[in-house]
Amino acid sequence: MGPVTTGPTDEPRDTPDTPGAEARREPFDAAGDAAAVVSAGGLVVAWTRAAEDLLGLPAADVVGTSGLDLLATPGDRARAVAVAERCRSGSGWSGRFPVRHHDGHVVDVDVRVSPGFRVGQEECYLVSARDRPSPWVVGESVLNGFLTRSPVGMAVVDRRLRYVWLNDTLESLGGVPRGQRLGRRLGDLLPGLEVETIEGLMSKVLETGAPVTDYEYVGWSWSDPHRQRAYSTSFFPLVDPDGTVSGVCYMVLDVTERWTARRLLTLVSEAGTRIGTTLDVLSTAQELADFAVPAFADFVAVDLLEPVLSTEGHGAWLSDAGPALVGAAMRRAGLRSVRDGCPEAVARVGDKVDFVPPPYDEHLLGEGGPVLIPVLDPFDSRWAAEQPRRAANMRAYGLHSLICVPMRARDTALGLATFVRSRNPASFRPDDALVAQELVARAALCVDNARRYTREHTAAVTLQRSLLPQALTGGTALEVASAYRPADPTDGVGGDWFDVIPLSGARVGLVVGDVVGHGIAAAAAMGRLRTAVQTLADMELPPDELLAHLDDLVLRLSEEQPDTGGAGFLGATCLYAVYDPVTRRCTMARAGHPPPIVVAPDGQVSYPEPPAGPPLGLGGLAFESAEIELAEHSLFGLYTNGLVESETADVDSGMARLADLLSRRDLDLDTLCSSAVRDLVPQQQPDDVALLLARTRALDSGDVFSWDVPVDPAAVADARTRVTRQMAAWHLDDLAMTTELIVSELVTNAIRYAEPPVRLRLLRDSRLTCEVADASSTAPRLRHARSTDEGGRGLFLVAQLAHRWGARYTSGGKIIWAEQELP
Repeated sequence: MGPVTTGPTDEPRDTPDTPGAEARREPFDAAGDAAAVVSAGGLVVAWTRAAEDLLGLPAADVVGTSGLDLLATPGDRARAVAVAERCRSGSGWSGRFPVRHHDGHVVDVDVRVSPGFRVGQEECYLVSARDRPSPWVVGESVLNGFLTRSPVGMAVVDRRLRYVWLNDTLESLGGVPRGQRLGRRLGDLLPGLEVETIEGLMSKVLETGAPVTDYEYVGWSWSDPHRQRAYSTSFFPLVDPDGTVSGVCYMVLDVTERWTARRLLTLVSEAGTRIGTTLDVLSTAQELADFAVPAFADFVAVDLLEPVLSTEGHGAWLSDAGPALVGAAMRRAGLRSVRDGCPEAVARVGDKVDFVPPPYDEHLLGEGGPVLIPVLDPFDSRWAAEQPRRAANMRAYGLHSLICVPMRARDTALGLATFVRSRNPASFRPDDALVAQELVARAALCVDNARRYTREHTAAVTLQRSLLPQALTGGTALEVASAYRPADPTDGVGGDWFDVIPLSGARVGLVVGDVVGHGIAAAAAMGRLRTAVQTLADMELPPDELLAHLDDLVLRLSEEQPDTGGAGFLGATCLYAVYDPVTRRCTMARAGHPPPIVVAPDGQVSYPEPPAGPPLGLGGLAFESAEIELAEHSLFGLYTNGLVESETADVDSGMARLADLLSRRDLDLDTLCSSAVRDLVPQQQPDDVALLLARTRALDSGDVFSWDVPVDPAAVADARTRVTRQMAAWHLDDLAMTTELIVSELVTNAIRYAEPPVRLRLLRDSRLTCEVADASSTAPRLRHARSTDEGGRGLFLVAQLAHRWGARYTSGGKIIWAEQELP
């Protein structure tokens, strides 16, 4: 081929540098195309099977001949020579060439020619080609069939929004015949749709010429008047050749299934935020009913098995209960209707029910799935015979579709939820049953959580109340009253406690404390601490020493807790006070607890503040005692921080309000105590509240008789004589002999083994107490003497004669005491 110059009719020539060349070549995949190898002289060197199929020429007839002979027209030869020259220079080429088929017809092909390459000593080119399909021309009949039979509803309205054309699909969607639509507006035909909005959108398209796509709406149509359907509609203008908008075409697609699925998914998702907001079984059941009406059903009843509502036992139904669940005792826990007063209901909340829809399965509650009755027939013999009242209500209120779903969680049968439709004309479908099952499953889990929490909370409250004192008495020294309010159930039971402990010598111990945390663990810890305080108080320890021993106990309890990264730390606060009615002195110590409150007989209020001391459980820090004198009839109050602290008020204002409330003198002690708690804490709060009030009394001087005893064995006889005379003065002649013996033994021991001074004191209050004080700190020891021993029976004899006896230590020594019951 010689070099030629191509004219302006040549096809565009792409080179690697031409913008878009690679993009245009990308779809042209030569892997399956016809291909040939042509030499620089224009001879065909190789011919593929695909080339044979394309032109109908076998390789034997083509190889060795000139490639120009394949061109359809002689005029294309010059173009072919120019292409060869281009490719010889190292550039490729692609374009269109007409070639002649073996049978004589022309085939218009897309051709690609590679840059030159050498085969042996000769330069060659790879030529690939594919058939260029002829453009398809849509006939008018095909176009009309496409528009008319399209699965998408289509219509055209004029500028006055009157129908001028619609296809078959739109006619079937709306249920209005074509003849009745033409020349009329949408609002005249389908009032159940959002007519004003839709026509407003069409008017907007006419005015602006801008299309509106995928507008969704719901409504009723004549084609399905008993079910609400959803549609997606797009509007676009029809423009004349002169650019004026002559009408609107709109396309309608029924998207009811998609819309329903989305709505139900939204419903189920929203249920997670609106069901189970409290840890209360009845509230959760009612939340399920409230949520489902009217979004899902027109009437909902939630019935729970009685053990689920009970706070006793575990309430779990065994899997083999089977027939026992048929007619099992249930109570209505939730009820809701679109009608005021729920007139459809046969039973009210709290009533006993045994409803299982016929035909029932004996395993419905324990193992069964949702029961779907799309169409209720109140005249069905099973309803008429087994549920006559419900059948009558079905007829009266038009109940026409029902779903019953058993409530189960963690392999425990809880009850049954029933969903009914009446005003909503659409019957429940299988998809609705799945949604109802999901709603009930969420509610069942919340009910089970509430049930478990309620039982744990009830157990904690029961434990706590059993550990608190059932009756308080301050003897003749104090008049006492107490008030306790547990924390809000959602926050769990706290560890507040209080106690009044009778001590020797007519004294009384008062204690109030608060364990950190909530729940059964806090209540159990509170019980252990209260028991420890009683034990330590019985050992006659002074307040500061008692708190030191209590601190050691809390440290040991903390070490017993599981290692949870510090969460096992057990802390507590406490205040312990001892009141002596003889001296009217009150000794107290506190461990991180609020100070007591004292209201004098004249109404003046004070907050004596013994050294605060560290909270119990820190260890290594000392506690200090303080002593105050209380006038007779003073009011002494101990409380926990929940009484004076709140989210809306600080401690100072709370203590000021407490002082005002306790200053009232016109109320008896019990009323004063309960009213103070009620006024300060009108509602339950996150912490327990405890208040212990004590009104002081003083022991009359005539009920106290004491004197110093010389350290002389002869003084024992004098002590016995004095005791006998005092018993006669107190009209306690029945106790004269035993008191004489007790005093004789105690004084004798003090003279023999103790250090002076020795002092004897008799106290008469609720009991008769004999006390012998000495300067020795040696502890007395009760011995069991043998029959051959000459001594060692003194304290044993005292223990037999007295109601109780013991010893307590003072700053100057010790006191041995013995108490007797008064006749």
